Amino acid sequence: MTTIYLLLIIGIMFGSLGAACAWLITYKEWEHHYPSPEIPKKMAWETAIFTFCFFMGLMVIVAIMFR
Repeated sequence: MTTIYLLLIIGIMFGSLGAACAWLITYKEWEHHYPSPEIPKKMAWETAIFTFCFFMGLMVIVAIMFR
């Protein structure tokens, strides 16, 4: 049981880091293409949420495999 919790904590840490980097990269790229910052922020949040869910999904799969 502790291995599963450890993998989920690692998933949260790397998922958060990946989501933050994805948000910054996406926002900085898309802010050049739109005059107002609302659309790039929305697109950056969508990318960050998807990135976090992707990393958490991978960690859940790894946790199930190591169970």
